[in-house]
Amino acid sequence: MAIAVLEHAARTGAGVSTLVSLGDKADVSGNDLIAYWYDDPETRAVALYLESFGNPRKFARTVRALSRRKPVLALKSGRSVAGQRAGASHTAAAAAPAAAVDALFAQAGVIHTESLGELLDAARMLTDQPLPAGERLAVVSNAGGLNVLAADSAELAGLHLPTTGETAQDNPLDLGAGASPQQFAAAAEAAASGVDMLLLIVACTRANQPAEILAALGGVADQHPDLSVAAVVTGGTGLPNRLGARGAPVYDLPEPAVRALAHAASYASWRRRPLGGRAELTGIDRQRAQALVDKALEHGPGWQTYARTAEILAAYGIDVVPATLVRDAFAAAVAAGQIDGPVVLKSADPRLVHKSDTGRVRTGLRGPAAVREAFDTVAAAGRPGQGVLVQPHLNGPVELVAGLVHDPLFGSLVLLGHGGTSTDLLDDRALQQVPMTDLDSGRMWRSLRCAPLLTGYRGTPPVDTAALQDLLLRLSRLAEDHPEIAELDLNPVLAGPDGMHAVDAKLRLAPVGGEPDPVLRRLRDPG
Repeated sequence: MAIAVLEHAARTGAGVSTLVSLGDKADVSGNDLIAYWYDDPETRAVALYLESFGNPRKFARTVRALSRRKPVLALKSGRSVAGQRAGASHTAAAAAPAAAVDALFAQAGVIHTESLGELLDAARMLTDQPLPAGERLAVVSNAGGLNVLAADSAELAGLHLPTTGETAQDNPLDLGAGASPQQFAAAAEAAASGVDMLLLIVACTRANQPAEILAALGGVADQHPDLSVAAVVTGGTGLPNRLGARGAPVYDLPEPAVRALAHAASYASWRRRPLGGRAELTGIDRQRAQALVDKALEHGPGWQTYARTAEILAAYGIDVVPATLVRDAFAAAVAAGQIDGPVVLKSADPRLVHKSDTGRVRTGLRGPAAVREAFDTVAAAGRPGQGVLVQPHLNGPVELVAGLVHDPLFGSLVLLGHGGTSTDLLDDRALQQVPMTDLDSGRMWRSLRCAPLLTGYRGTPPVDTAALQDLLLRLSRLAEDHPEIAELDLNPVLAGPDGMHAVDAKLRLAPVGGEPDPVLRRLRDPG
């Protein structure tokens, strides 16, 4: 890895202040180096290749502080399916190690790359170059095909190509293969106004003057010191790998150049975000919840009953739809008769995680006859003697899933996603490490693909997003206070204008063993 990095740096003209290969990290750790680079004046950006985390909680704390001062890029290997931890619930499956790493990087502002080349290309853009003020990109080129590739890459990366300049010229702009240095410079100067990033693509041909074109474009770049600039040169040899006195990076293809600009824009956006603070939450009884957790663990770890789950959640102001436990068809009919409207029958066996499978749930039942008929089927889905839960049948505009999962290394994570029976299929989820700030909850739901459904899609009334944010913050505080919560699944959560209604809740408790301290430093046992 070190050889590859040094070779790339020598070829592209990138500077290396420090290069460290840690081996088995018996003494010096990645966290030690992050603390060192935080104050190192010679280091402008930090690039990390990570195979493992010795103490990911301490890493999250230290790298977040570093990212506020300098760009941090990371390539994490070992992301194969074989290396992921399996989990029974939706939340645990979503928070396998790869997802936990993604959440850690996103919260800490770490620029996550998928390959070594992408890591090094982005590092060139983020070293001694201004950060983009937004996501508007202008592309000026003498090759139409390369313009198309740049535009496609920009759209995939979330960048916007507006009509540029005072003359409203095309974007991307194709000057033609024979464009002169003066024409190139004039077009670049015009494109530089009204955008946040400028990509200059030069295809070297016998009909143009590549060296003179790059010199002219370097002058334009130097005239806009606050503009993020990258260049692409194809087909030439012996040409500079940096543009102008400012040293804007020159790439060999449009795609890596656009990805590098997109990483810079994303990091700049993260830097502009307010930090947020600790949320003020009322109606929390930490001692009662701890007493309930301790009492449950006296009987051993595992999935808890619906009633005990509801009690623990109620101590943190999290309500679930009430349910009555019955053990025969007659009692089920009586309980259903006390509910105004249709009812739901579902197995009360806490070990059944996905109750909608194989007849474990019957919905929309009306009248005692329908309830009695459905009872035996639902009861047979669980273990003998576990009984059946009777609930009112509710509908909501949007079904969400919310939950928690605790990882011995990474700590607890909060999950939010598109819920219901299709949650695994759609895979529309967001994860946040605990503790969350008062602003993190809003960022979670806004990051979902289904977010438009929450704000009033096609004339539907918007859901109570303040109540959703409150739910997420209470889940975060619950996980922060009680790491014994190994898994919690609220699915579905019916989100509507009148608030959040958790229709089902699954909770697994487990004792907490030896876990890494987020502050304490220890030498690693070489054995």
